[in-house]
Amino acid sequence: MSDAYLVGHITVKNPEKWLEYQSRVPATLTPWGAELVFRGKQAAVLAGDNPHSDIVVIRFPSVAAINEWHASSAYQSLLPTRQQAAEVVLLSYQA
Repeated sequence: MSDAYLVGHITVKNPEKWLEYQSRVPATLTPWGAELVFRGKQAAVLAGDNPHSDIVVIRFPSVAAINEWHASSAYQSLLPTRQQAAEVVLLSYQA
């Protein structure tokens, strides 16, 4: 099995709600063997156009694990908070 990565491009709309969402996500990752690789703020756009200021990268054991985590009731229950907190684009990649 190859690792897979979830990449989130984020524009925070409500910092308080975003902190709430961020604090609740780690518990949803544990059953899927996922690990936070990094969170960061954009320093510069060197080529192209990127409207989002923040990024998150999470490593999973497989693309299937990403899909199962995303569909899980634990994560789905966080979507209303996420939608209030930020504009988020989630992408999955296989290494």
